Amino acid sequence: MSLSCSDRFTDLLCAEDSDEVLSGDSPACSSELDSQASCIEESSIDGFIEDETNFVPGFDYLARFQCQSLDASAREASVAWILKVQAYYNLQPLTAYLSVNYLDRFLYSRRLPQASGWPLQLLSTACLSLAAKMEEPLVPSLLDLQVEGAKYIFEPKTIQRMELLVLTVLDWRLRSVTPFSFIDFFACKLDPTGTFLAFLISRATDIILSNIKEASFLEYRPSSIAAAAILCAANEIPNLSLFNPEHAESWCDGLSKEKILSCYRLMQELVVDNARRKPPKMLPQLRVSIRGRMRSSDSSSSSSSSPSNKRRKLNNCLRVDDDDRNSK
Repeated sequence: MSLSCSDRFTDLLCAEDSDEVLSGDSPACSSELDSQASCIEESSIDGFIEDETNFVPGFDYLARFQCQSLDASAREASVAWILKVQAYYNLQPLTAYLSVNYLDRFLYSRRLPQASGWPLQLLSTACLSLAAKMEEPLVPSLLDLQVEGAKYIFEPKTIQRMELLVLTVLDWRLRSVTPFSFIDFFACKLDPTGTFLAFLISRATDIILSNIKEASFLEYRPSSIAAAAILCAANEIPNLSLFNPEHAESWCDGLSKEKILSCYRLMQELVVDNARRKPPKMLPQLRVSIRGRMRSSDSSSSSSSSPSNKRRKLNNCLRVDDDDRNSK
């Protein structure tokens, strides 16, 4: 017996009544989905808070720089080079941060033959290459990565061997928890309406990268750095500048008010200091106008040397010649 199409696909159809589907009652479910999404996001942030200590150097890492067991200036030079390459290739901010994270975790667990020089340059190149492979859709070649003032140039095979050593020391745990794991969530907490969300995230990202060279921030967890960066960014918005930094602790469980406030004060000092060090920017319009004036003056001077003026100069020369002959 042949079955009609309606009989064949009866079991595949949903059991809802068509009147229920088209009645317009579905928006009530959207609020439930939003609440579920927010709960999922909260749970993921809780997971980041719980795991963040597994992806940072040990608590005594900063003390090694303070007692000069490790060279803070050499680390600062390596981080500055990583940031230059990141800007040169327009890599993701997370790529630069992961590179420094791999560098610090390696230095905490393994000593280099030299505190500075070619071993640290090789390590920086390997860490940057690994981070780029983690985050970038297009990764520069190992030779192309060695730009922007690299003092030593290594063969790709040498860098690859260093990459394997870094992976071994880090136990292949490259998906680190960083401040960028928190800034979107914290920005939404500070600005629930989303009016200044894009600016908060962008400005906080710039603040985090601009301060990554400072060894003092090694004292703080990624969540504290993210919260402090969002607070510093909010200071530049009049509508959000009145927010009390002490309330940032309520953004999620596991945050330390003391650490956030301490990191926030340090970050504010460095932001102000960096702003003072920046040279004043020259307006390109001003340079164009000056060039325009120079060109107009050149054209006016060239136009002044018209044929009539040339004739006057020629006549003057002839008069001088006649006077010389008469005197003779």
